[in-house]
Amino acid sequence: MSGTHVPAQPGEGEERPRLRKEPAAPAPGPLPATPPAASETTRLLCAGTYLDDTFRDAVIDELYVHEERFAAPSLGIDAARVLAHALRARRLELGWSAAILLAWVVSLPLSMGLTLAYVGPVVLLGLGRFARRLAPAVWFARFLAFVLRWYGRIWLAVFLAGMVLGAFASTWANVLPVLSPFALVSALFSESGALGSSGGGWSVPDGGASVPDLGFPYLVAVWVTIALPVLVAALVALQRGQFARSLDRELSPAAFRDVLSDPAERAEGLRFQRLRERIRIEQHGPLVMYRPGDPFCGAGEPFKPWSLSVELVPRADGPAVPLDNGEILARIVPLVEALRVPSGSPETAAAVRDRLRSLEIDQCVFLPADGLPTRAAAPYDPAAFEEHRTAALEEGGETRRHFLRIRVGGWHEGVVTTVFVRVHTQGGMLMMEVAPHVLWPLRPLFQNADRIAHQYRHHHRFGRAVWAFTHSPRAAAEAVLTLLRGLGGAWGRATEGHGAALPEGPAVSIRELAATDDASLFQSMDVARYLKTVQQRVAAGVKSALHDAGYQTAEFEQRIVHVADGGVYVESAQGAVGIGDHNTITHTGDPTPKSDAASPKGRS
Repeated sequence: MSGTHVPAQPGEGEERPRLRKEPAAPAPGPLPATPPAASETTRLLCAGTYLDDTFRDAVIDELYVHEERFAAPSLGIDAARVLAHALRARRLELGWSAAILLAWVVSLPLSMGLTLAYVGPVVLLGLGRFARRLAPAVWFARFLAFVLRWYGRIWLAVFLAGMVLGAFASTWANVLPVLSPFALVSALFSESGALGSSGGGWSVPDGGASVPDLGFPYLVAVWVTIALPVLVAALVALQRGQFARSLDRELSPAAFRDVLSDPAERAEGLRFQRLRERIRIEQHGPLVMYRPGDPFCGAGEPFKPWSLSVELVPRADGPAVPLDNGEILARIVPLVEALRVPSGSPETAAAVRDRLRSLEIDQCVFLPADGLPTRAAAPYDPAAFEEHRTAALEEGGETRRHFLRIRVGGWHEGVVTTVFVRVHTQGGMLMMEVAPHVLWPLRPLFQNADRIAHQYRHHHRFGRAVWAFTHSPRAAAEAVLTLLRGLGGAWGRATEGHGAALPEGPAVSIRELAATDDASLFQSMDVARYLKTVQQRVAAGVKSALHDAGYQTAEFEQRIVHVADGGVYVESAQGAVGIGDHNTITHTGDPTPKSDAASPKGRS
């Protein structure tokens, strides 16, 4: 922008005051980085292992059972700490499940088998939940779920009413028929309203004639039957309370920052200690051991990757010099690093909280895991990695690939934007590959962990009791499934031989497993801003390298405008056509670089 001279006004000197003061201090550096083990996203992932058993089992299976697999890159999180809490959560759940199942087993002989009558209502309630989840949008499924749930609830209520009547009746023999819920229902709807059974020989005579008293054992059986749901509900409430206390103590935002005092890591055995060190070496290093089917596992969802190739045509004003890949990257890196510096004055720059100030940039090498004898043979040693980096930078190989990795961790590492850049010159052509990836926010269940725990801790006793009783019918089935999964995992570790298997790349990323694609508009806008800003600087670095090496840049500028914005550049004899998401951009004849005519999606 050109300035305009304004003459001095009356009363002013010839020297006009400046709009800004002279810089009193150098521009502030990058924002202090939060260690991945202490990030907010790591904390919520640890909390998620207590809330979601499916996620917890996936974490244990990937990082603990399959010890032959390399850990996926964990951008902004510490997978080892998540694994520690997953193992602790499973150990606690196994303990609570064993206690619930033990209560059922002990109650069977003490109740003379009466507690088996709970099985019918519990099965109906479970089928109702299953039918609702199977097809929640189908009216018939909703109706069937409604009928099953309420039939199970009525059955359970009638049975408990019979048990209470039996416990408080003066003579056990007179109320023995009500121990059957079907007999109680038939008595309630009989003409006389008397509790009895016409076919079994038991009745309550009108004159109050006495019948044999069945004695103390049946009194104990009825009280045990009544006490079982109360005991199970108490165990469910204690289990939930333990989770709430964990969120309030070791998983609180303040206590979680102290990584060394985390009780979850200290409580695990030698196998975990060995795997923990291995995971922490692999997850944040510049070497990425990948599985051929998913090389970018851990980086998130691909976000409009693109590539282009241009002819290296020397300019007419002088000779061109050979251009290596390293020289091009050397021009890109300082331009991208400059994004960390606020553009305002030093006085206001310190207050800038833009996540670009925490931008991370490094060079990484992708190596296939196939062919290694053991997991420990991967070249994570700095000297060995440097040899691979130097060789991969210029070779342009197929399996060993070098990338410039640019990462921005926004929303407390809840939204991670990563741009992988690869350049290669071959046969007088410049090939450029850009692969943006985005890790979207965690699932709402994980984000609401603190809210769930706070609500439970501060709820009144009646509300907590109601919650426990409504969740106790499913507790027995869940306890059996939990114990079976624990037994199956132990059996698999003992018999499947994962420790002696050949190394494999990561099958899944625990950060990707916990992500949802339901990002807010603010988060989507931030991702778009980070990507456009970084890609523009990358393009500027490549253009600068081409120009300084003596090559023409007009063709590169024309193509980068359209391709980097998500369009497709098609060359023709008359010129070029750039096809965007909802528009068509044409360029004919004029080799002069054009402005950014490829509109982003949603704009015309």
